Amino acid sequence: MVRAVFPGTFDPVHFGHIDIANRAARIFDELIIAVYDNPPKNLLFSADERLEMTNIAFANNERIHASIFSGLIVNYCREVDAKVIVRGLRVFSDFEHEFRMALANHRLDSDIDVVLLITSEEHSFLTGSTVKEIASLDGDVTTLVPDFVHTALTKRFQDLGDDGPNVVPMTALRD
Repeated sequence: MVRAVFPGTFDPVHFGHIDIANRAARIFDELIIAVYDNPPKNLLFSADERLEMTNIAFANNERIHASIFSGLIVNYCREVDAKVIVRGLRVFSDFEHEFRMALANHRLDSDIDVVLLITSEEHSFLTGSTVKEIASLDGDVTTLVPDFVHTALTKRFQDLGDDGPNVVPMTALRD
C-alpha cells in the first residue's frame, strides 16, 4: 500500500486543490490532505476551520482524509508512514519553488519521494489568495470553490465588515 501526503494551507480549499487531490487518490492507495497549522501567511481561517472544510470537500472519497500537521513535512510523512509528497503545479514559475522544496525534502529524507501533478487547465490561475481577494471585494467565487466554502467566505467577510479587504493581501484585482 502506498500512502501519499498532499500538504498545504488550504485557506480555503478550492477546486484546484480538489482536482489535484482526486487525481492523486487515483494513483495512490491513500491520500492524506495535510493542513499546515501555522504557516507564515495571513490566514483567514483557523487550522480547525480549514480542516473541517477540507474534510467536507472529500467526504465522498474514502481514499482521502485530512489532518492537521506542524513542523517539517518529512517528519509528518514518517509519522503517518507516507512515502510520497504530492504537490500541484499551476504555472511554470511554480516549478522552481517546488523543485527547490523537493530537493530540500529529499536531503532531509531520501526515502520520501515528491510527485508533482500539473493542474487542470481551468484551475491554472487559482490560488487561495486569489479566492480570498475576490471574495473580500464581494466578487463571485462560486466557480472557484464548493458552495460550503463560498458560504464560509461570505460569512467571514461579513463578520469582518469594512476591515475585510484589509485582512487579505491584495495583488491587482482591485485595480
